[in-house]
Amino acid sequence: MKFWETITGNDLTREWKVFEARAQALPADYQAAWGQIVSHLFPYGSFTGRNLTPIADAALGLLEEASADGQSVHDVLGDDIAGFSAALAGGAGARTYRDRWREQLNRNVARKLARLGD
Repeated sequence: MKFWETITGNDLTREWKVFEARAQALPADYQAAWGQIVSHLFPYGSFTGRNLTPIADAALGLLEEASADGQSVHDVLGDDIAGFSAALAGGAGARTYRDRWREQLNRNVARKLARLGD
């Protein structure tokens, strides 16, 4: 990966365009599931979202294989696509960016209050 591509995010744009092209080749119900998976994965992304590309690639690969095998989306993902996405992102207790920001804010407030008490 080149430095300029890393800074501008062009490499990520290319990767996501490839993902979307692969998703367009899937049947309509799989495309809808892909859209839901992506929307549920984004809160688990880092600042740049680079940590999501291997996860999204694996999820899309699973959908492609299941589609080729003739399985239904429901058989592969079940009823809880949000839970499936959370499990992909690192488990049911995976932290979102909101959780990380909340923890950072709480640490900062506790530190400020400790200084006031001294």
